[in-house]
Amino acid sequence: MPNSEFIQQLWEMGPSLVEHTPHGKKLGIKFVAVDKGRATMSLPYNPELIGDPETRVMHGGAVTTLLDQTCGFAAIAGFEEPSACATLNLSIDYMRAAKPGETIIAQAHCYKATKHVAFLRAVAHDGDETDPVATAQATFMATGARKKGVKSW
Repeated sequence: MPNSEFIQQLWEMGPSLVEHTPHGKKLGIKFVAVDKGRATMSLPYNPELIGDPETRVMHGGAVTTLLDQTCGFAAIAGFEEPSACATLNLSIDYMRAAKPGETIIAQAHCYKATKHVAFLRAVAHDGDETDPVATAQATFMATGARKKGVKSW
């Protein structure tokens, strides 16, 4: 697992990395928290992201993106050394539709990381962790420079 200095850097960079990437900004994804091997992000309800005009439920693709981005950030926080990463595999089980008008929260946990690969589990919910909208299992690969003490990658 990474050291506390690196986690502090992720706390400082998190909002910019999450909220200012083109797709994150367009969808409205927000950085919430990061810790060793863990990340939390949110997706506030947005009428532009409605998948079914009749029910006003948010589109599943927005939930997929939220889970993917949250897992990626947890993977970065799970590697021993700083590294950018890419999705190798993302499997999502949709449990139910999100409640219209509610923010969706995604929480990801890196339960194992090797030198180059991180394995994650995640849940997306709209306020009740015991009643998920979706769950995910993911694998991410380190792609960036891996140098000790690197402050910017």
